[in-house]
Amino acid sequence: MNTSTVFETLADPTRRAIVEALRGGEHPVNDLVGRIGIHQSGVSRHLGILSDAGFVKMRPQGAQRFYSLAPEPFETLDGWLQQFKAEWEARLDRFGAALEKKRRRS
Repeated sequence: MNTSTVFETLADPTRRAIVEALRGGEHPVNDLVGRIGIHQSGVSRHLGILSDAGFVKMRPQGAQRFYSLAPEPFETLDGWLQQFKAEWEARLDRFGAALEKKRRRS
């Protein structure tokens, strides 16, 4: 999965709310409807988009469908962010060293 797909999928606030709700573990659709506060058809539509993008997995149990998060898109996102993290950490280290040098001179 490429980072554009990850960001496009998470651009919608309802899908981000569903992802947040699933951070605690597996939930049936009806539980997500109650947590998100939109109609079941809307939650199902967003779950379909999240599923197509690989963010969620569905497990049927009788008449219910249980959804949980899949790790792969989050690993893609983490890998992309790591590029920037290293750069910012280096900048912050230089800034910290400059502050410490200035403090010693004072």
